[in-house]
Amino acid sequence: MRHFKKGYSLLRERPEERFKFIEKERHHYDVVLLCECMQVSRSGYYAWKNRPVEPECNDTFIKERMNAIFLLSRCCYGFRRMQKALKNEGIDCNHKKVSRLMKELKLFPKVKRKFKATTNSNHKLPIEPNRLERKFFAIKPNIAWVGDITYIWTEQGWLYLATVIDLCSRKVKGWAMGERITADLAVSALEMALKQVDCSKALLFHSDRGVQYASHAFKEVIKNNGMVHSMSRKADCWDNAVAESFFGTLKQELVYHCKFKTRDEAKLAIFDYIEVFYNRIRLHSTLDYQTPDSVERAVLAA
Repeated sequence: MRHFKKGYSLLRERPEERFKFIEKERHHYDVVLLCECMQVSRSGYYAWKNRPVEPECNDTFIKERMNAIFLLSRCCYGFRRMQKALKNEGIDCNHKKVSRLMKELKLFPKVKRKFKATTNSNHKLPIEPNRLERKFFAIKPNIAWVGDITYIWTEQGWLYLATVIDLCSRKVKGWAMGERITADLAVSALEMALKQVDCSKALLFHSDRGVQYASHAFKEVIKNNGMVHSMSRKADCWDNAVAESFFGTLKQELVYHCKFKTRDEAKLAIFDYIEVFYNRIRLHSTLDYQTPDSVERAVLAA
């Protein structure tokens, strides 16, 4: 009777836990009696007992893969990305199970923080209209890009990062880093991206109204490559949400968790984050949990 007293507490558990108890005690008690005590049907018990058991369905195996995926994600994946990463490996789990197992493993993703805008829009240079109009999707790569500049603190002082992101693949196509926030920084990032395309005619580039993007030097690059320039409305960060979102992700997953002694140390870490992790490994929710690089290659090959 000691086992039955223990078993009664299982009545509050899921049927699977009750089936496990029956399986454990079936050599000591009649299965019919056990099923009645556990308030489950015999057919349900035998269906559970005879279910196909595959390695993918084993919690131990799933936890091993979760630990590996979490490390590969640089401790950034929450349960949604973890679920998709497991599915990519042929392991199909619902989000509740993934969330539960992650809690059991103490796999907690890095916490998000807010960040401030960097570029200075207080100038008298000519401003372009908002031609993008928050249409943050493109059917093919190299139709529309967005750019912005942010800052990263090091013990040597500020390091500034300019990026160019493709709205089809969300891939960071161009980037540049320097200790001064200048037009040359924005130009360098754009020129890096332009080296990856055969034709830039009519390619739309969207930015905020920062002096770097309104500068003569930047507009010359736009003009010489046959591009179309678009700018956000004044003091409206949502008009450049994709660029802002990338910086938020970069800081959440890397910058806020590092103390850079030098600018060179920060540059190396940011290069690794963009080129090794973000573009090629990290699953992007907007891309149905594919990587920017794989999406770009698939679309260009179609």
